[in-house]
Parts: sequence; C-alpha cells; structure tokens
Amino acid sequence: MGKTKKIVLTLVAFLFAIPAAVGGYLYFKLNSMYVPDEDTKSKNEEIKEDANTNKDITNILLVGVDGDKLDRGNRSDSMMILTIDNKHKNLKLTSLARDTYVDIEGYSTEKLTHAYAYEGPELLLDTIESNFELDIDKYVTVNFASFIDIIDIIGGVEVEVTSNDLTILNNTIPGCYVLDTKKGKAPIELVKGTGKQHLNGYQALAFSRIRYQDSAYARDARQREVVEAALVKVQKTGIDEYIKMLDSAMKNTKTNLSPTDLISLGYRVLKIGQADIKSMEFPVYKNPANLEGKGWIIKWDKDSNLKVLNDFIFNNIDFEEE
Repeated sequence: MGKTKKIVLTLVAFLFAIPAAVGGYLYFKLNSMYVPDEDTKSKNEEIKEDANTNKDITNILLVGVDGDKLDRGNRSDSMMILTIDNKHKNLKLTSLARDTYVDIEGYSTEKLTHAYAYEGPELLLDTIESNFELDIDKYVTVNFASFIDIIDIIGGVEVEVTSNDLTILNNTIPGCYVLDTKKGKAPIELVKGTGKQHLNGYQALAFSRIRYQDSAYARDARQREVVEAALVKVQKTGIDEYIKMLDSAMKNTKTNLSPTDLISLGYRVLKIGQADIKSMEFPVYKNPANLEGKGWIIKWDKDSNLKVLNDFIFNNIDFEEE
C-alpha cells in the first residue's frame, strides 16, 4: 500500500464486546487467533517494575499492519491503546503517532512504526513500555483484509465527512473497492455529500486512509472516529453477526489474549456500556522535524507528554491544550 495509510483496527473492536453466550463455538474461533504468551513474551520484563499499572484499568495495544504479514516485516502504520477503565467506567482510545521518535532496543532511535517491522509485536510492546512507561503486554494485530467485511457485517458506520475530505475520499474509494473480495458485490458507490454520512466497508476504509488533504494527525482522528462508531455498532450486534465477524477475523488476526481473556474483557466492556468513549492523540507536545537519513519524525518532550498520557489513561483527566 506504500504511503497510503489505513486503519484496520475496527476489526478488533468486536473482540471486546462478545457475549459468552456463544459458548463452545465462540471459544473455538477465538482460540484460532490466539498466540500463547510464551511465544510473544516481552523481552524487557524489568521494565514492568517501573511502568504505570492499575488493576482496575486494562490496556491493550491494537495494531494495524501495512500488508498481510502479522508476525513481522510490515510496519505498524496504525497503533492505538485501548483502555478498558473499570475504575472510571469508560473506554479510551489513545492513538500513537507512527513517526514518534523513540529508542528501539537493539537498533537505534527511529520512528515507532519500525519496531513491528523489525521483530513483530514483542519488540513494539517493549518499545512502548520503555519509552512511554506503560505496563502493556497484550496486543491484537490485524491486517486490512477483513476490515471491509467487518464494517459491512455490522451495517456500516456513521462518520462526519467535511468538504475538505470529500474529493480525496472519493478518489481513494476505487482502490478500496478493489479490496472488497465478496462475490456478487454491488457496483461501486461514491460518497455523495458532506456532514454525517453512512459508510459501507470499502468507503470506511478509504475514509480511514486519507490524509493528504490535511495531516497525519487528522487522519489519526478519523481512525479513532471509525473505531468509536464501530464499537457502538458492535455493542448492538446480535449473535449471528458476531459469528460472521469471527469467521472473517480468524484468518487475519493475531493476539496473545486468550479466549478466556477475550470473553472476560467482553463482559467488562458490555458492563461499561457505550455512554463514554474518550480519545486522544499522543504525543501532545511535539516538534515535527526532517532528519537526514530518517525522514520526517516527531520529536517529543518526555516529561510533559508522559504526565499527560498517565493522567488520561489512569486518572481520567482529559488533555486541554493551553
């Protein structure tokens, strides 16, 4: 896909809203995506002693890779921390800017997105832990293949399309339409207007990929908008639709959350409900720069940014720009 960025994280949204009533079939499907911890164990266990943690708050890294390789070799163009906050009774999505300049153990100071390409999810987790001081060792990785199917199964999503988005969105839709492999699919449809628009799978993928009309930060905001809309829709989805989503996801998803973990988290998400989904872009204090040999990167002040991140995830304090 080159530099055309996309979000495929909506695929994992449904994993955290699955009722246990599906029983053995659900367990079998979830188990097919499961990679035991011993296979992906973080190499820097000592980091966890200093990292922020709270037993009432669960952080899970959601990763969308650029391509079809779930282990390594593809960049993690989309990274979000899903926070299930039972203390404050809400869900949070924190987008991690892919160009954030971080120390990657065994390599050098580089863009955050490169960690996954080098050694897969374990190195990315270690990089996030050591640079952002977060105790996070659970992840879900997806590629874009099931994105369209999942969005279509839940009946599409509603998002805000601006006049600045419309032209480039419709220019991007044909390339995404090609990725829809369903037999007998309907003819291509473009988005006809601005404002609140109901998007199908390939339209939502296009909406999540565009950025050249504004910025990478605006793209991240659109990605969160799609994930939030999908979470709301999934919480209203019936058992039959869940099973369809599992069938689609199992071939293109990798996670070290066990089936039991996923079912337990699903109950916790359902208990919280859909009233409050908060989101933030990280880092908030940043200085984009063009470095020779590195390209465009995001320099960031550690002390001020980590305080904001910690307050948002653990203390439920929203960032307010001065």
